[in-house]
Amino acid sequence: MLSIGNIMCRMSSLEKIGKRIAACRKQRKLTQEDLAGLTEMDRSYLSEVENGHKNISVLALLKILKVLKVSAAEILD
Repeated sequence: MLSIGNIMCRMSSLEKIGKRIAACRKQRKLTQEDLAGLTEMDRSYLSEVENGHKNISVLALLKILKVLKVSAAEILD
């Protein structure tokens, strides 16, 4: 059973991951539209991921990591 604490922890984790993705994207001077095109994702999905509103799939994360040339540890730590 999920508790409120578990839900809050999950939400903050998604937000942290999203913020790290956004920071790496901006560091490489890419727009959301650019990254969406390079990863073959919908820009609105990417926006929801960056804002911590979507639980990103492993395959989507791997695409983003490849394009941004970062390790999983940089995004997930």
